[in-house]
Amino acid sequence: MTQAVIALDPFARDSAGEGALLRAAGPVARVLLPGGVPAWAVTQHAAARALLTDHRLVKDAEHWAALQRGEVPRDWPLIGLAVPGPSMVTTDGEEHRRLRALVAQAFTPRRVELLRPQIELLTGQLLDKLAAGEPVVDLKNAFAFPLPMSVIGSLLGLDPADHGYLRGLYEVFLSSVPDPAGIQATIAALNAFVNDVVRQRRAAPRDDLASALLAADLEGSALTDEEAAATIRVIIAAGHETTVNLITNAVRALLGHPDQLALVRTGEVGWDAVVEESLRWTPPTSNFLFRFAAEPIEVGDGVVVPAGDPVMISYNAIGRDPLQHGVTAELFDITRSPNRHLSFGHGPHVCPGSPLARLEAQVALPALFERFPGLAPAVPDGELRPAASMVVNSLRELPVRLF
Repeated sequence: MTQAVIALDPFARDSAGEGALLRAAGPVARVLLPGGVPAWAVTQHAAARALLTDHRLVKDAEHWAALQRGEVPRDWPLIGLAVPGPSMVTTDGEEHRRLRALVAQAFTPRRVELLRPQIELLTGQLLDKLAAGEPVVDLKNAFAFPLPMSVIGSLLGLDPADHGYLRGLYEVFLSSVPDPAGIQATIAALNAFVNDVVRQRRAAPRDDLASALLAADLEGSALTDEEAAATIRVIIAAGHETTVNLITNAVRALLGHPDQLALVRTGEVGWDAVVEESLRWTPPTSNFLFRFAAEPIEVGDGVVVPAGDPVMISYNAIGRDPLQHGVTAELFDITRSPNRHLSFGHGPHVCPGSPLARLEAQVALPALFERFPGLAPAVPDGELRPAASMVVNSLRELPVRLF
């Protein structure tokens, strides 16, 4: 069965429309990524659940045939995401369990709950700063970013003075707009920063997660410097970017749906439901790169993903799958029950930081709307600019008026 190839927009100008187009192509769709790189996109909930636990779909880029043949340039804008180095993101089986073990232990629900006082304190401080400033602010820059970046930075022992620098690097790193010189310089800068953290902690360990990763004895073998650096890069990225987008998207959705905001304000629906519906309706990660077919895999009605092809999980398409969420899948509805989505992944590779992202959003959102009960958009929704990325699902900024 031959499918048409869908060219994905690197500027993400219509994520909802693109998601609908992908779903219409079937459970998997042939896509063309920026730079002319071909791949497959998983577009439906049931297919994603099955493939995310399919041993034939692996994470080692050695199985990416086009890369091994030299057909994917090393300056491809998404190369750092597709081939990020040896960490839990790029391994399977026993090696994956070994590399994931410490990270998962650091983000258990019990340990994350111990961070609640710190998150509440940081949230209050940021809201105080907003209240003392201008009546119109970019909420993403002034609130949604500094909260999770401060939390993950504190866990890793990073200098707060470096937070803005890291944000700038990750914005380029996650962009899908071709910029060969920019992406290579950004990858080099990120590597230099994280390698320096590893060197410092090797020489003088501290009471932080970075030092704990280096000191751990994982099933008889410690992390190498390369494994530790790749793991720390993943933790920084996932530890702040996911929550930045979750908070930003949730505020935008609530301001655009006053009937839904009224339900949560009156206590008829809890803030946890707001978080879950936001995750489903506008998942923080649009598309996850990559897994690779180690052998041919049949998906759906006669569609075969050939061995050696890359497969991305399109959470943007999956979140609004009517086969999973019914005829109201396109609607933002915080009363939706059950609300079983895959926006943090599924199976052994589910995001270990999801408890922290949920907690941060569940603290930040009610505190924000309580402090500013008249919070309102400062520009029409149609004028908001999406982030130029087919990987993260967010806005460049979210201007709001504080009341």
